[in-house]
Amino acid sequence: MTSRSQGLWIVGIGAVLAVIAASAPASEIRTGAVQTRLDEFVPVWQFNERHSIKVAASPERVFDAVRRVRANEITLFRTLTWIRRGGRKLPESILNAGDTTPLLDVATRGGFIYLADAAPRELVVGTMVVAPRPRVPLTPQAFKTPLPPGYALAAMNFLVKPAGPNASIVSTETRVFANDPQSRRRFARYWRLIYPGSALIRRMWLRAIRKRATSPSAP
Repeated sequence: MTSRSQGLWIVGIGAVLAVIAASAPASEIRTGAVQTRLDEFVPVWQFNERHSIKVAASPERVFDAVRRVRANEITLFRTLTWIRRGGRKLPESILNAGDTTPLLDVATRGGFIYLADAAPRELVVGTMVVAPRPRVPLTPQAFKTPLPPGYALAAMNFLVKPAGPNASIVSTETRVFANDPQSRRRFARYWRLIYPGSALIRRMWLRAIRKRATSPSAP
């Protein structure tokens, strides 16, 4: 760049491209065959992310760690959720979790529900991320029946698979299905903004599960 005006022009073009990218349509993905409980509840989605980690512990021990991990065990969780809520003080929720209660218990008391709890293999939670008012009740059945236009449903699982003697692979996948073009565009802008922080939280969450599952003091 040789001048300030050229720099401003480049910044302006970058901002326009960012807006276009954030509003770009999201393609639809369908699962081939139902292999997990997550497949059962969200067989079609437009947005997703998946992460996994190997843990030197039995599936039973890893699944117990999934249930017990608290917010203060997840690196950067507090910082990123503080940014997400704009520094506001909110009631206890996954965006404002304390140190004494397992994070999944906090989530299911504040906007999420359990969709499946199949120990020691898979746990699935879900919520509505976009919904008109008045909205239909948040129940497992809402994920399996056609809803009126205007809804985006999100589900996240933790899947634990044996990986040899006293070893496991634990993965977490998040899927979001928006049931009409408007809610899809609305959520797409949000998803593309928060995705980097969301992906980092999930990777740190898996590391916290590994640390708890392999700790000598773990139950």
